[in-house]
Amino acid sequence: MAALALALPAEYGYVLLTATFTLFSSSWHGVRVGGFRKAAKIPYPQAYAESNDMKAASGDEKKKMYLFNCAQRAHGNFLENMPAFTIAMLIAGLRFPVTSAIMGMGWNVSRIFYAVGYTSPNHDKGQGRLYGLTFWLFQAGLIGMVGWMGVKMLI
Repeated sequence: MAALALALPAEYGYVLLTATFTLFSSSWHGVRVGGFRKAAKIPYPQAYAESNDMKAASGDEKKKMYLFNCAQRAHGNFLENMPAFTIAMLIAGLRFPVTSAIMGMGWNVSRIFYAVGYTSPNHDKGQGRLYGLTFWLFQAGLIGMVGWMGVKMLI
């Protein structure tokens, strides 16, 4: 079987470092959920505080359960978007390594703002997550760069 040689740009290391940071960011999300789970006293394997549990809880307990649900949802949203983001960043980085790495770090920082805002006790209905919605711009930009690469290959 013939070997395939792939020439990577010298700056592709920035893309790989950003991908590594994304893995740490994912772990950070999971650890945060664990802390909120412990505070809310939600046993494993229960994924969320159920509405019946929340109805029976006192004000402070109910708030802790609500924040656990928000932390769990922020982590879930991260996991839902991470594959598309990561694939787009790794592919776009083949042609635009520095731009892809910068956009990747922007995505990660936005995801941190999203998670911290979502679990802020000062915002109702998870509205704090709006601080991190810029992740969509970075993600869409990377996907657009991959599309542009495809168009350029066909022309």
